Amino acid sequence: MSAGAAIPDPSRLFATLSPEQVRALDQVWRTLPEARLVGGVVRDLLARRNSADIDLATPEPPEQVMHRLGEAHIRAIPTGLSHGTVTALLQGHPIEITTLRRDEATDGRHAVVAWTADWREDAARRDFTFNAMSLSRDPVRQDYALHDYFGGAADLAAGRVRFVGAAARRIEEDALRTLRFFRFQARYGTGAPDPEAVAAIAAAAPTLGGLSAERVWSELRRILLAPTSNTTDPAASLLLMQSLGILDRLLPGGADAEQLVRRLARTTLPDESRDDAVLRLAALLCGPAGPVAAALKLSGAEGVRLGDLLADRPAPRPGLDDAALRRMLADEPAAILLGRSWLIEDAGDPLAWQQVREQLRRIEPPVFPLAGRDLLASGVPAGPSVGRLLAATRDWWQAGGCVADHAACLAHCRAAALAAGVLQRQ
Repeated sequence: MSAGAAIPDPSRLFATLSPEQVRALDQVWRTLPEARLVGGVVRDLLARRNSADIDLATPEPPEQVMHRLGEAHIRAIPTGLSHGTVTALLQGHPIEITTLRRDEATDGRHAVVAWTADWREDAARRDFTFNAMSLSRDPVRQDYALHDYFGGAADLAAGRVRFVGAAARRIEEDALRTLRFFRFQARYGTGAPDPEAVAAIAAAAPTLGGLSAERVWSELRRILLAPTSNTTDPAASLLLMQSLGILDRLLPGGADAEQLVRRLARTTLPDESRDDAVLRLAALLCGPAGPVAAALKLSGAEGVRLGDLLADRPAPRPGLDDAALRRMLADEPAAILLGRSWLIEDAGDPLAWQQVREQLRRIEPPVFPLAGRDLLASGVPAGPSVGRLLAATRDWWQAGGCVADHAACLAHCRAAALAAGVLQRQ
């Protein structure tokens, strides 16, 4: 589609935006009529997909944008003035507005930018062709035109993820685009990946070491969570990453993409874990959790969860009775046990694995009914013996399927205290 081509069916254009988003966009567009929608929101509107972020670009400098928004009584936040970005906030809906830019210099991570009034020049600095499109609105006729300088609409329709211009040059400007390629390939790509992109990524693989761990994990998380459908699938992207040695560069101890792909194809994720990137990461890894958590700078909670999922501990499997599952639930949360069960599911009847997980969900997690104060109140003297008696009684309670109540546990504990001479008969 050529630059400035009219949208054939504008009535359906904003169908995937919420009414609140449409109203917010309309208000900003009336204030900045020369602005255009840019980037991912244009791509997703054309693909009829939901888009969380709304971004606009304008030839006006950021200070002028701030002034005009203020005159229209729209709250304006200077979120990134050095890069020309202002955020308009309307009833809780943020819209980023960025001044048109060109790159003056890049170092593979950061760019020095200058303002420009040239829309094509701004589009040329973007990563992929379908992210370089923009959409304008005529303030008089209220119709819309797509500006597509690099064939992004055709690439989007064909499921082709293609860099703007020379792939090697785009990656040289920002090495993170290597991982962004795999993310978009997983979500929008169909068929064989673009050969120029693959060659450039393979050549630039060593530069990934210069990326921050936070940026790497952000992109890897999105790749892992790419939905599986008739048109999208993370499997092919992950296998391509492995074949190019990308995963081994990112994950200490190595990775096995085929292991994750087999599991996604064979089994159904536990409902509690459908959007759990850490669980999918666990299925990908060949080595221990600790070095990976450190390399990706996972949050404390993410690192603990990854370690728990990969721990060499019991997991629900077909054939276990309620008592065995209660014993597990007494030691670990159901979410960890469900995830670990999914990680070990490799053979047997998939329905049987599903059934044991349903069985686990139905069981109320047992709570050991005894505390140190109960022993003291029953006459056991304070001291190290209290902890030893509690631990031994808890073992007895678990061995019996975690069903003994407070009275039974206390009676067992008192009997053990009497046998050990800690408690005297009265």
